[in-house]
Amino acid sequence: MDNDALLNRLESEELVLSTINRRAFAMFIDEIIISFLFFFIIGEKIASFNSPEEAVFYIQSLSVYFLIVKILYQAIFVAMYGATLGKMAMKIKVIDMHYFDIPSWQVSFVRSFMRIVDEILFYIGFVVAIFSPLKLTWHDRIAKTLVVDA
Repeated sequence: MDNDALLNRLESEELVLSTINRRAFAMFIDEIIISFLFFFIIGEKIASFNSPEEAVFYIQSLSVYFLIVKILYQAIFVAMYGATLGKMAMKIKVIDMHYFDIPSWQVSFVRSFMRIVDEILFYIGFVVAIFSPLKLTWHDRIAKTLVVDA
């Protein structure tokens, strides 16, 4: 389906694409939530180290686990509710591009994984979304999802 047809279908369904600013703020909220959760879990261990270097080394050793937590957080919330806590706070949601409904588990995991890849690549996919008529990031393009106002 081309962009114009999809935009027309969105309009007929009375759905409005979310702005990049709202999406960015939702992402910021999610990052804070995940970081606090992660540090709440490991905070006592960090406090037991004798030097800041030991704490930094320990935190770096957990980076893969942190990425897994982020992937699971994104995928589970999107598959179950169509939105993460940050998106809920910003009143936006993720929908499947074809069905205009909450994405499947598979689509949610693909989107979540590709979102992490985009983060690793310095959020270039979000920059691409600024110039996209459908405001599609790389993870939206690959997963075939849209982010709309809830």
